[in-house]
Amino acid sequence: MTLSPLDDFPVHQAAQVIRHPATSDRNFYDRYYFNCHPGSAELMLIIGVGQYPNLGVTDAFALARHGDTHRVVRASRELGADRMDTTVGPFRIEVIEGLRRLRVVLEPNEHDLEFDLTWQAAIPAQLEPRHFTRLQERVIFDSVRLAQTGRWSGLVRSGDQEFTVTPDRWGGSRDRSWGIRPVGESEPPGIQSRNPAQFFWMYAPMQFDEFAILAIVQEDAAGNRLLEEAVRVWPEQAGRPPQQLGRPVYRPEYATESTPGSPVVSAATIEFSPPGEAPISVAVNVLHPVSLFVGTGYGLEQDWRHGMYQGEDLVVQGVCYDLAKPADKARMWGMVDSVASFTLTEDGTTRTGSGLFEYWAFGAHAPTGLAG
Repeated sequence: MTLSPLDDFPVHQAAQVIRHPATSDRNFYDRYYFNCHPGSAELMLIIGVGQYPNLGVTDAFALARHGDTHRVVRASRELGADRMDTTVGPFRIEVIEGLRRLRVVLEPNEHDLEFDLTWQAAIPAQLEPRHFTRLQERVIFDSVRLAQTGRWSGLVRSGDQEFTVTPDRWGGSRDRSWGIRPVGESEPPGIQSRNPAQFFWMYAPMQFDEFAILAIVQEDAAGNRLLEEAVRVWPEQAGRPPQQLGRPVYRPEYATESTPGSPVVSAATIEFSPPGEAPISVAVNVLHPVSLFVGTGYGLEQDWRHGMYQGEDLVVQGVCYDLAKPADKARMWGMVDSVASFTLTEDGTTRTGSGLFEYWAFGAHAPTGLAG
């Protein structure tokens, strides 16, 4: 075992140095996710930084979508002993005040995307329900995640466009998740090849003037709930505890250009029935869809996946696609993170907000009529 600076803090959870997780599962991960946007189609910036202690890798990506440009910068290096070091080549994350303020930086590089942004939380961080899935006797997911909405300030440059980011216009959401989920190089599937190719997911952190709503739905092919969450959260200064909103009911509307492998959601309705309170209905309008799987490591691209070992030396790469070109547009597949507007109706009152609308429907899903 090798010590690291984090071992000087009283945070140990097992009889190990802090760089070693209590589990030896290769799929253990610990990562940041951020999105930044002005509530419109002007720009969507998505940033991720992950550590994979049992694979000895750390990596990062940034994806900027504006107009027809889909631009990604990504980097990977060996993790080493110091898990407090969140730099990955030109990327770095600074925790200025835990759960409240963070700085996220992509230094100037040859791939035409850079930024220096500071995040300020709008609501207290919320711990979401534990995500646990076991298939064919193996644990596939066992993770927890904190989430919150917030505001951004700073500067983004993508190509020849610069965006001045001010907190009066620019918001977004972030999460921190850790635990077990598939990462790294592909493994021999064995009996896992019997698992159905199916995933139905909706995630919507919404920011309104007075409060935020965080909603999650994951269902199997029959519509059984594997994960769900619906909570309303007020800013810390409001002095109000989070309100559970009951079971979220989600009805997507699929666009005509949808394909069986990756249907496109153009709009949706999400309904909540908080106990003892008036029902809440939220109309979702998708403004700016971004294909999260393309170039970032989330997807199935065999040369770059989260936690994949890229060699002894730091690797920094850039990929860029023009969605006006049919061949590039045809690459856009899988999970979609969209800037969305939300119109909430509650007890005769209507409010408007914006945020992230994340969705993926793959394979069969009886409630929405998807055959797979």
